[in-house]
Amino acid sequence: MFQSNRLTTLLNIKYPIIQGPFGGNLSTVDLVATVSNAGGLGSYGAHILPPEEIKKLITNIRNVTAHPFAINLWVSNYDDGFATMSEAQFEMYLEPFKPFYDELNLTYPRYPETFYEDFENQVDALLEMSPPVFSFVFGVPDEAILKECKRKEILTLGAATTVDEAVTLSDAGVDIILATGFEAGGHRVAFQKPAEQSLIGTLALVPQVVDAVPQPVIAAGGISDARGIKAALALGAEAAQLGTAFLACAESGTSNLHRQSLFNNKSENTVLSRSFTGRLARFIPNEFISQCEACSEFPLPFPIQSFFANPLKQAAAEQANTKFSSHYAGQGAGLLKHRSAFDLMDQLITDLST
Repeated sequence: MFQSNRLTTLLNIKYPIIQGPFGGNLSTVDLVATVSNAGGLGSYGAHILPPEEIKKLITNIRNVTAHPFAINLWVSNYDDGFATMSEAQFEMYLEPFKPFYDELNLTYPRYPETFYEDFENQVDALLEMSPPVFSFVFGVPDEAILKECKRKEILTLGAATTVDEAVTLSDAGVDIILATGFEAGGHRVAFQKPAEQSLIGTLALVPQVVDAVPQPVIAAGGISDARGIKAALALGAEAAQLGTAFLACAESGTSNLHRQSLFNNKSENTVLSRSFTGRLARFIPNEFISQCEACSEFPLPFPIQSFFANPLKQAAAEQANTKFSSHYAGQGAGLLKHRSAFDLMDQLITDLST
């Protein structure tokens, strides 16, 4: 079934398999290396890391693999409604979260010096280290950044949730377009219209993007096995990105509770919600999501909602408390079989060869 194509040649990988990048410390160097060493493209979600940590990360990845890998950042640091926040506003936003903190016996957070990492500073660190691939979501980097990537021979990979977004990325000169359908777990990375207005399924989105842009296209969203990869290739994509399937593996940075939830989940048991970060994402539903959805004070703009929800998520993971756990999951979770990224890659490669 599989033959080398222009994308595998461009990326210098053996197989059309891309591991989705996970933010929030869910990515690991071990997972990236396992996928890249097996012939796919490992990816690391680094959007919460400060510049110096990004430099260390890239060095650490290079120490364990000589193969291509991608570093992923978020172009957009904050949503409309937030640029700066006074201490008085901070206290106002904290108020509806207090019952949740009390329930978990957590100390209320204090007003921080900063709420997010600056994208431009992160990019400066990335450019200095020159990883093989710079992938990004939630927008298009400035022209100067893209030009510098070309000068340094760093391939650029941008995510689109609509055909119009794909064309915008293409016109900007991005090397590879990721077409991500609404079935995907994690954040809906729309950047031209609200995410709720950009919910196109993978099956419909991918061939339209393929027809609209000259760049090679990667399909994402609900793909968990070789059948999904073969379907993506049949639609004109030249690779497929798998997120949830790799997140469920032992090499990822998620909790055992999250992994078990993924293996126990069914395709219909996911919801799109802004409850945990302020940006729309797909999760396994729980009480915190239900309560946030019913609360008129939520969601707050990103990253305010994320700042106040993060301590709840961390405590929930430590306490194995599913009420406050942010269990990202795509609609393909019902297809999961492998708990090891090595075994998953081996099965995908075997099945792609038949």
